[in-house]
Amino acid sequence: MGVLQFLILVYVNFLISFSSDTLAQQPYVGKAITACGNTNTSTSVLGYSYNGINQTCQSYLIFRSQHPYDTVLSIAGLLGSDPSQLAQINSVSDTATFETKEEVIVPINCSCSGQYYQANTTYSVQPNDTPFVIANDTFQGLSTCQAIQNQDNTPDTNLKIGQRIPIPLRCACPTKNQTDYGIKYLLSYIIIHGDTVFRISTQFGANTTETLAANGLSENSVIYPSTTLLVPLRNPPSLPPPPPSPPSSASQSKASNKTLTYLVIAVGIAIILVIFLISLFFFLHTLKRNKTDLMLVSKSSKVHSIVTSDPLESSELLAGIAQSIKVYKFDELQSATKNFSPNCRISGSVYRGTINGDLAAIKKINGDISKEINFLSKINHFNIIRLSGVCFGEGNWYFVYEYAMNGPLSNWIHGNMSRPKNLSWTQRVQIALDVAMGLNYLHSYTNPPYVHKDIRSINILLDSDLRAKIANFGLARSTVGQTKGYMAPEYLEDGLVSPKLDVYAFGVVMLELISGKEIVSSQGEELLLIDVLIAILHEENVEEKLRGFIDPSLQENYPLDLAVSLGRLIESCLSKNPVKRPGMDKIVQSLSTIVAISPTWESSL
Repeated sequence: MGVLQFLILVYVNFLISFSSDTLAQQPYVGKAITACGNTNTSTSVLGYSYNGINQTCQSYLIFRSQHPYDTVLSIAGLLGSDPSQLAQINSVSDTATFETKEEVIVPINCSCSGQYYQANTTYSVQPNDTPFVIANDTFQGLSTCQAIQNQDNTPDTNLKIGQRIPIPLRCACPTKNQTDYGIKYLLSYIIIHGDTVFRISTQFGANTTETLAANGLSENSVIYPSTTLLVPLRNPPSLPPPPPSPPSSASQSKASNKTLTYLVIAVGIAIILVIFLISLFFFLHTLKRNKTDLMLVSKSSKVHSIVTSDPLESSELLAGIAQSIKVYKFDELQSATKNFSPNCRISGSVYRGTINGDLAAIKKINGDISKEINFLSKINHFNIIRLSGVCFGEGNWYFVYEYAMNGPLSNWIHGNMSRPKNLSWTQRVQIALDVAMGLNYLHSYTNPPYVHKDIRSINILLDSDLRAKIANFGLARSTVGQTKGYMAPEYLEDGLVSPKLDVYAFGVVMLELISGKEIVSSQGEELLLIDVLIAILHEENVEEKLRGFIDPSLQENYPLDLAVSLGRLIESCLSKNPVKRPGMDKIVQSLSTIVAISPTWESSL
């Protein structure tokens, strides 16, 4: 064998070793947490296997701050960490409080317990807790319901409030091959929506190839929210570096004289310029005041006053709107709807039209459009119906929306003849997550935060893939058309409006999704579905009682433990006290876990 052939053979063997045994650590858990009774040992559902060179090691977790676990002491207490070490590695004081959702590095002692590595802590059971809720909500996926149930003396159901139970946290120690390559620590990271292995590895300065190998993943593998990813590290994890410090006083003083001269000149020029601009503004403003009620549209297309049917005012408004959304001619909409033919009517004043070969929903609007158009023209979210254009013609306004092929959710979940077909369990929880993500966007990512005020199944539209989109923002400004069954008690009693108003209505929508029933009867009477569900959740043998409540069209094709978890989430949303209702971010987190593991259960049928 020649020298070159020998070197090639050695290199190939090195690559094979490097890509498999050298860095391989643990099988990624994936969707194996489908049901609390699933103990499939081909995954790490019960914990990471003891395959390292040490029985104990220093390890780290990532925990996202959430009330009441948002201080150094509370997080350390929950996860069995040393408070002083936690404060030190996060560069905060021992009494620090973290922002909501802020990532916190938690140092732990990882040790072998039988076949598995784990860090040990204990937890005091709270009302409505189940092993699934404890693992995926409280501990955010740092444990699994299977691992909790696998502990001695931990019952599967009917946990008693105040009972302290052992919680095994997911951690692992490096293998010999990993330590040979300089890896000293393994960090357990909780995956969230939008994460990729590359992004996670980059955040902690890890090698993506090593991270893939450490979890038994390939480049094309899919990772899921609320599951853990092991990140191999050569150094302890750290937070992003602080911003650069300001220049020293010594260096500032050297240039102070020159800077002061320039500053005086700049201030003088600025004052002259401001006086000129103010004079110019008032001059132009006076020229344009030919009407006392002329509407002013800012450069960002904000509409600041009411909209009338005056053609001149409408044309002025359209000129401003055109900067952000398309303005259609009235004859375009006439052509799209066959002159607003009854055959094109979807319902009420909404018509189906075809514009440039694409379907659209065209709605005739009565009254003030300013707030709705100002809001819809600024947002862009998959789970909120998109306003693609407007039109003013024959004294009326028309909105052109994206077309939701499968119509309102109410047609799909209520037990009546209009139901096109039965929705599966997975489709129902995905729809719930879609609505939750849309509401979370409105509550947390618009400025100022926006409250819809009219969340109900008829205002949730389904596209061709049965993905949900929130619609009908026009009614969100008043109680017109709202249904009493969806209204929160504090609104009915005192007219109080807050994001928790939408949380309550969303709880009702989820109640309809799980039961298949309407919250209000055809005679306008409010049904007692809420009271029935809450009573079931507080009885013994809750699983069996819940079977009689869930939509019969599912024919028991649903994971019962997930249904119980969803029922408890609904109960929390429907609390009469708005303070006790979860925020939409918390709801998104809970539903994301249920959605991530539901398809695996369904595929096993």
